[in-house]
Amino acid sequence: MLAGAAAIFGLVMILLVFSFRRNKNSGEEEGQIRVWIIGLGLAFPALVLGALLAYGLVVGERLLPRDGVNLVQVSAQARRWEWRFTYADAPALETTGVLHIPAGRPVDIAITTADVIHSFWVPRLAGKLDAIPGHTNTLRLEADAPGTYQGVSAEFSGAGYDAFAFQVVVHDESDWAAFLQGQPE
Repeated sequence: MLAGAAAIFGLVMILLVFSFRRNKNSGEEEGQIRVWIIGLGLAFPALVLGALLAYGLVVGERLLPRDGVNLVQVSAQARRWEWRFTYADAPALETTGVLHIPAGRPVDIAITTADVIHSFWVPRLAGKLDAIPGHTNTLRLEADAPGTYQGVSAEFSGAGYDAFAFQVVVHDESDWAAFLQGQPE
C-alpha cells in the first residue's frame, strides 16, 4: 500500500510541475500533457487503487467469521491487565495471558471485556478488534505454521496499558489434541 501510494503521489507531483509550466508550443505540448493527465493522472491511480481494493476484499473475506469445517471457537475476556481464554472444545480449560490455537485451522475468537475498552491485536495473524464492555466481537485467526506470536492490547485503557500483552501459541494437530486433554506440551 505504501508503494502504491508513493507512486500515485509522485505522479501527482509531476503533473503539478507540468501544470505550472508555460506552453511555448501549445499544440505539441498540449497533446503530451493530455497523455500524462489521462494516462498517468487518471488511469494509473485507478488501476493501483482497484488492485488494492481487490486484494483487501479477498483478504477480508477470508477473515470473516462463519461456520466451517474444523472451526475452533475460543472466548477471550480482557480485564485490567490480563486476557483470559476459554475453549469451546474443552469447557473446563482456561488460560491466562496465553492463547493456544491449532495451525492450519480457522479460529473464531469471541472478544469481550469485564471493565473498560481494550483492543485484541496479533499483528502477524490478523487485524485489531476492540473489546467493548457488554458486547462481543468475533475475530477470525488462522496461523499457517506452529510457533509463538505476540499479541497486544493496542487501546489506551489506563496506566500500564503499554505492557498489556499476551502470547499466541500455535500447535500442530497432535500437540493441539494433547493441549485440549490437559496434558503437558
